[in-house]
Amino acid sequence: MDFIDSRSTHDERREFERSRFIINVFFEGADLTGVASSKDISPGGLYMNTQADIPEGALLTVRVPFPEGNVVVNAEAVYSNPGRGVGLRFQGLTAEGREIIERALGNR
Repeated sequence: MDFIDSRSTHDERREFERSRFIINVFFEGADLTGVASSKDISPGGLYMNTQADIPEGALLTVRVPFPEGNVVVNAEAVYSNPGRGVGLRFQGLTAEGREIIERALGNR
């Protein structure tokens, strides 16, 4: 009997569990500048709802204004659903940025 693993390869690649968290996300790069709203976030990345066409592989700088301070980090688009949203993987998140995200999510 064959069993099918219901986890997608995208889920298997995710290092951090994302938590539902809605906040404005300011982004720029790939000839784009805008504001989107996050759907979920983790210290590894986030998914943001946006109508902007951001292709996979695009590099962006994102700013997430948490109550404790702004987290500014470079991110790569690893999943794109044009007209709906994009999944971003953070690149070079500082220890301070990680702490801010974890505190906001109640992980501390």
